[in-house]
Amino acid sequence: MSRFRWGLLAAVVLPASLLVPVAVQADRNPEAVASAKRITPSGVGAVKIGRTAADLRQQGLIGRLRKGCELAGPNARSARLLAPLRGSVDFSQTTPRRARTIVVRGGARARGVGIGARIRRIRAAFPRARVDHSTDAQFGITLVKIPPNGGGRIQFAVDVDTKRTTLIAVPRVPFCE
Repeated sequence: MSRFRWGLLAAVVLPASLLVPVAVQADRNPEAVASAKRITPSGVGAVKIGRTAADLRQQGLIGRLRKGCELAGPNARSARLLAPLRGSVDFSQTTPRRARTIVVRGGARARGVGIGARIRRIRAAFPRARVDHSTDAQFGITLVKIPPNGGGRIQFAVDVDTKRTTLIAVPRVPFCE
């Protein structure tokens, strides 16, 4: 081969070969995976179903209580999850207010499945998962329900257009419009 071809080959192939590991590693960022909290049927990280709002706030896990979904009643309250989690917690209407539903939009994974995962990835991690298309037209999401005997009461909301998980809820996705 002529010098020109070798130079061209080196100029094109070498930088491309160096970028491939970077692209693969960006997808599997060990720091992001290690810092992600674990979603279980009992809660997300230290935010557990049944814990009081005062206790969660004192430990710095949630923000201030604010009005919740209007459909749940005038006394409904929720709070934002604090970093590294993104999402919210819905509380009971009676005092002491206890966590009833946890909705995660980022910062946590359930058996390695996080935000952005496709349905086939959810089914690989949770073989008994049930896909529910009844909400596709009205809400634009497909629900993937994990039954108690299949890993716990967890639900994934998968966007109909992108086919990617947009939120994960324990025990179920709350609908408030």
